[in-house]
Amino acid sequence: MATAWANTLENVRVWPAPEETRVVMDMAGTPEFSYFTLTKPNRLVIDLNGTSVTANLPMGVQNSKILSRVRKSNPPNKGTYRLVFELKDQSTPRIFALKPGGEYGHRLVIDLPHKMPKKVAKPKKSEPTEAQAALPFGTDDIIIAIDPGHGGNDPGAVGPRRKYEKHVTLSISRRLAAKINAVPGMKAVMTRNGDYFLDLNKRSEIARKHGAHLLVSVHADGFHKPQPRGASVWVLSRRRANSEIGRWIEKHEEQSNLLGGGALLDDNEDEYLSRAVLDLQFSNSQKEGYDVAVRVLKEMGRVTKLHKSSPEHASLAVLKSPDIPSLLVEAGFITNPQEETLLLSSNHQQKIANAVFKGVLAYFEDFPPDGTLMAARKNGIKHKVTSGQSLSVIAKKYGSSVSAIKAANGLKSSGLRVGQVLTVPDVNVKSLASNASSGSKSPSGSSSSNSASNSRPSSTVTRTHTVARGEYLGKIAAKYDVTVSSIRKANKLRKDELAVGQKLKIVGIKPKDTKHKVKRGEYLGKIASNYGISVESIRRANKLRSDELAIGQTLIIPGS
Repeated sequence: MATAWANTLENVRVWPAPEETRVVMDMAGTPEFSYFTLTKPNRLVIDLNGTSVTANLPMGVQNSKILSRVRKSNPPNKGTYRLVFELKDQSTPRIFALKPGGEYGHRLVIDLPHKMPKKVAKPKKSEPTEAQAALPFGTDDIIIAIDPGHGGNDPGAVGPRRKYEKHVTLSISRRLAAKINAVPGMKAVMTRNGDYFLDLNKRSEIARKHGAHLLVSVHADGFHKPQPRGASVWVLSRRRANSEIGRWIEKHEEQSNLLGGGALLDDNEDEYLSRAVLDLQFSNSQKEGYDVAVRVLKEMGRVTKLHKSSPEHASLAVLKSPDIPSLLVEAGFITNPQEETLLLSSNHQQKIANAVFKGVLAYFEDFPPDGTLMAARKNGIKHKVTSGQSLSVIAKKYGSSVSAIKAANGLKSSGLRVGQVLTVPDVNVKSLASNASSGSKSPSGSSSSNSASNSRPSSTVTRTHTVARGEYLGKIAAKYDVTVSSIRKANKLRKDELAVGQKLKIVGIKPKDTKHKVKRGEYLGKIASNYGISVESIRRANKLRSDELAIGQTLIIPGS
């Protein structure tokens, strides 16, 4: 017969997330409980039957939008322990028990949803600016959803030094996001940006909500033996995993989701969809995901040891979005002592982030989605000639050249007629991004806001560029934010063909340092993109220890 204190509450852990706060109570045995809520003030009361307590209570809660304190209260009878959760607002809790798994024993989980802000009516779309109207392919960003694996009460794999995978994945993901946000025409969206649990299905939902063109899930591998090592990239397989490591990862993913108390993807939810359409979506996503994975793996092989030299296949829930190409990057084995040390190194984390970034960028430079700024850059834009415009004026406007426009349109002379539609190749991406994002004008007629070309004093500087394989004049001009014609002029080029290893003079403008006041909704990546510089250069110039910014904060924008 069970004693009056058959169970023990050993620990209470709180994980605030953007949409809910999760409380995990570690128990010695299967919890028996009942609960109710109170108002004025708002409280959740849980009675644990036959339970003693060794956890440190009361405890204050930081950074939660709904929970402020957890304390004990007078129990209704002997053999019962009463917990009171002091709430900041009304909430409908979801409470469930979890069986032992991974690092943890029995648990009682309480999810407290936050009060979501009321939806604000979207403002009507304004008339497109001249730059936007001129772009038949659109000026949208390519959205990359970055998914740091695990989080909160799901630590992921654990290394020999008891270091958690969840911290490594978040650090690498933040570095990757900063690289992507510094590229005009690309934008990163993080599925989680803190230490909290996120259901596997929710990760794909966040990517879909933001219209992601690609989902990159970042992980650090684990195995039951310390010997395996090396980075790998995984893509969706609708069959079984193709290696022992793959089967381990599938099992580990399922276990991780159970640790967090979430539900795995249920394929039956799609039973009413058209199977033909779903198969087409899956096939397209699989192909694109594999093509990106090949490029990412190639770049990773230059900075770290690879576990396999080609993408591997596994049936993982986070990869199963039929409409979003997805890949899972394993940065290395945290269960390998040598690789655990590497994965905890800031320098190595940056190398991994750079490699993934280069692979993703290489793919979208080759295959930019329709409707994006990068597609406009690659495919050219359409320009309708207005009164008083000449080829030189149009070329200057888009950072192209007269000869390139002539060649693209088969023009034998420079004569134009009003209303004539021209294809403009070799456009300058940075100029287009600036024009598309700054449609308003100041009273003097010049563009307002923080445009680098208008607000930053500058001087002329000459640099030397060595042509690499796959580069062409338009790509080099975009890199240095100069025009193709200026490169031709500085190097006295008679044709646009370049040789690998050829030295080119790049004559351009070197902006001087200036100041920027942070506005609402701005972040380092966005500010860096506006000025055409890297996030890291802003960090160094301002000696920033974190990427958090305050509205009204003044930043030094270094010359680039």
